[in-house]
Amino acid sequence: MEFLKKNRNEIGLIIAIFAVITVTTWLSPSYQDQPRENAQSILRDASMLGIFAFGAAIVIISGGIDLSSGSVIAFSGTIFFGLIIMLVPKTERGQPITGDVATWILIASALVTLFCAVLIGTFHAWLITVVELPPFVATLASLVGLRSLARLLAAKMTGSEKITMTDETLLSIGSEAWWIPVVLWIVLAVVFWVLMNKTVIGRHLYAMGGNETAARLSGIRTERLKWLAYCIGSVTAAIAGILYASYVGSVGASNAGLGYELNAIASAVVGGCSLMGGLGTIQGVVLGALFLRLVVDSVQKLAVTNADRIEGLVVGVLVVLAVALNTISFGPGNRKEFFPGWLGLLNVGILSLIAGVLYGVTATQNALYFGILVGCVTLLVLSSRAIWERVMGRAKLA
Repeated sequence: MEFLKKNRNEIGLIIAIFAVITVTTWLSPSYQDQPRENAQSILRDASMLGIFAFGAAIVIISGGIDLSSGSVIAFSGTIFFGLIIMLVPKTERGQPITGDVATWILIASALVTLFCAVLIGTFHAWLITVVELPPFVATLASLVGLRSLARLLAAKMTGSEKITMTDETLLSIGSEAWWIPVVLWIVLAVVFWVLMNKTVIGRHLYAMGGNETAARLSGIRTERLKWLAYCIGSVTAAIAGILYASYVGSVGASNAGLGYELNAIASAVVGGCSLMGGLGTIQGVVLGALFLRLVVDSVQKLAVTNADRIEGLVVGVLVVLAVALNTISFGPGNRKEFFPGWLGLLNVGILSLIAGVLYGVTATQNALYFGILVGCVTLLVLSSRAIWERVMGRAKLA
């Protein structure tokens, strides 16, 4: 019983993952006709998301937030490909030969890229600990600034903001070498699990996230821990940037990794991390990234139209549900009220309206009819919840 209570989030995610797979396999011809290809695609995409979700999760567990991972992905992909272009041999006309890049060039470019990521994490830690900027503001500045810097560097290094590569070794990540991100994901999961569960540093990260003042007064060097957390966040995003650039075969700083920081935070939150800090598990983040990627892929497979537009809605709904469920206390006599007072009643109507509109804009037939129906059903369910909360509240007072 204690095991189920302790791991209820992970167990719930495993059940949800199997439920999504079952429903999508039943409804999607693609899952039935090409199960192996779909499994490989989902695992590859989930692993690349999961890699930089680890960094976002560790920052959140330590009590911070990192909004810069999407821009770090774009910046790192630009640095990686830009260095390759600068180091490879050139033709007589000065055109880079990128069809067969030497191994030492790939390794050197990757190491320099990761070193730049450490510098980014160090800069974030300085802004937060010395300048005393809120983590939201410090990483928001990088969210905006790094992408612009990447565009300038790309133009300076290669003469173009978009860098394209033709090396077969790099491009194989999108085909026969799909397993490379998956293996790297598993290795990093083991490393970070050991760090967070079996080391003093991990326990201190949890303690700092739970109560930074108490952690500092107990002798924990919080500045160093924040430096480590934000460096891990930047380095994992840089690894993802290298993988994404290699998978696509090109990188454009203006749109590469755009909005990915929200996916990383969503994976961490769905995986059980509390935005208040101090809570979360690495195994939960693994399952959260896999679940999120599965749901997005399922929507893309099952939606007849507007699949790309629905994706953002799905991620947003999952984040809200995950945060709401994490606030629910399952202990007796201590249940959270979601619709208290006049504000709660107003939001019963708002949520019902949102549900009806969302279904209406995504339906392919009888959109108005089914939109109204879904809205009314949602209104009935939420109103019942609001009434139940008021009845239970009066019973407690009596």
